[in-house]
Formats: sequence, structure tokens, C-alpha cells
Amino acid sequence: MTSSPEIRHDGFLGGALRFAQPAEGYRAGADAVMLAAACPARPAERVLELGCGAGVALLCLGWRVRGARLTGVELQPQYAELARENARANDIEARIVTADLGALPAELRAESFDHVIANPPYFLGGTAAPDQGRGIARHEGLALEHWIAVGLRRLRPKGWLTLIQKADRLAEILAALHPAAGTISVLPVAGRVGRDAGRVIVTARKGTRGPLRLLPPFVMHAKSAHLQDGEDLTPEAQAVLRAGEAINRRDI
Repeated sequence: MTSSPEIRHDGFLGGALRFAQPAEGYRAGADAVMLAAACPARPAERVLELGCGAGVALLCLGWRVRGARLTGVELQPQYAELARENARANDIEARIVTADLGALPAELRAESFDHVIANPPYFLGGTAAPDQGRGIARHEGLALEHWIAVGLRRLRPKGWLTLIQKADRLAEILAALHPAAGTISVLPVAGRVGRDAGRVIVTARKGTRGPLRLLPPFVMHAKSAHLQDGEDLTPEAQAVLRAGEAINRRDI
């Protein structure tokens, strides 16, 4: 897609990937990159992203795991088309399906995947953004438990579901996973040392009964406070956000 007043181009993974995203609508950021880094996919495995937006998480994963077989589902046609164009522009093969998660097409319902990833909308209520695309992406329409149910249905037995979500919704996630999935890990993501986690990355394995693990926090920024302009990422965050490395979860 050529540049226009409505589209901006953002670099990810230290500039290795570039994405066209709406200038005024919803734009993916660090959460999408973190989600991609937490998925334990291997080459040739099948990965489905629910609500893929412009494709940032899916294609960051495809860049790291060459040969992964990528499919994204996106409700909003304009974002789905951006995801297709971003895949072509970054030379990463991905199938993008425009569909409502509550009514997936029959051919997709007939498939199973090794991994499902998702960054469901964070906000339950309040005032939605005036931009419709941003509002749909950020404010929950389909309930979080239904996102999880759709993901689990599309997984093969012992497949992995990976989610990033606000930390205060962890109880909902764990309740929705029980009893269909186990071997659950929870990775708290904190902005700085000593701060409460604002996000959690949750990974669960379908049809297993392994114990729940609470992993050490992933800390994004090195300094105790934002004291001056400029980036102050921890080495771990630099490795994930700039070099595209996997999150070392120690539980796979």
C-alpha cells in the first residue's frame, strides 16, 4: 500500500520489519511483539492468530520462526487488507481471513493448529475511541472467555494457546482455561522493577494437566523512573523488542 494521509509506516524488530498501520486508528506496539516472542512455535508448525489486526504479532513470529505456517483472522476488512499487504511487503507468507471470531468460516473450523495466539481487547466498558477501528480493537465485543474457547477449539490436542492481557483479568483467563487446558504458565510483565505488573502473558496446553507456574517478572525498563528522553529498555526487553528473540520462559 502506498503512503497516504491515513496510513503511517512503523518499524519493528530494530527496523527488520516495517508495517503499514492506520495513522489515526488502532496501531499495534510492544504488546504484539511480546506476544510473538512468547509463542513456542517451531518451523513447519501451524499458527493461528485471533484478531490479527495489521499483522504485527503474526509476522514478527513468522520472521523469528522461519517456515511456520501462519494464519490470521481479523474482523475489520481494512485491517485484514493491511495484514495481507504487510505480509507481502515483508516477504513472509501468511493467510489472512476476514471473519468474525463468533462465526468462523467452515473451512477454518475444519482445521486444527499447533499454536493459537491472541491479544484480545483490553477494555470492558467506558467510552470507546472515536475512531471505529480503534474502538473495536480495544473495547471488548466478544467476551474474553469466548476468545479463549474459540482458541481452544482450533487447537490440536496438546497444542499451545498464548495470550497477552491486562494483569487484572488473570482470574478470568484461568477460569476460562479450566478444565480444557493445563500446563499453564503466567509471565507478569512490569514496566519497571518494583512496579506492579500491568500485563500478563499466559500460555496453556490443551488437554494436559501439568501444574500452573508463575514465572519471574519480565521487566521492560532498566531505570526506576522515566527521568529523561530516550530509550531505557532492559537487556531482556532489548533482545525481544529490537532483536526479535524469543522470551526465555524455561517451561517448554
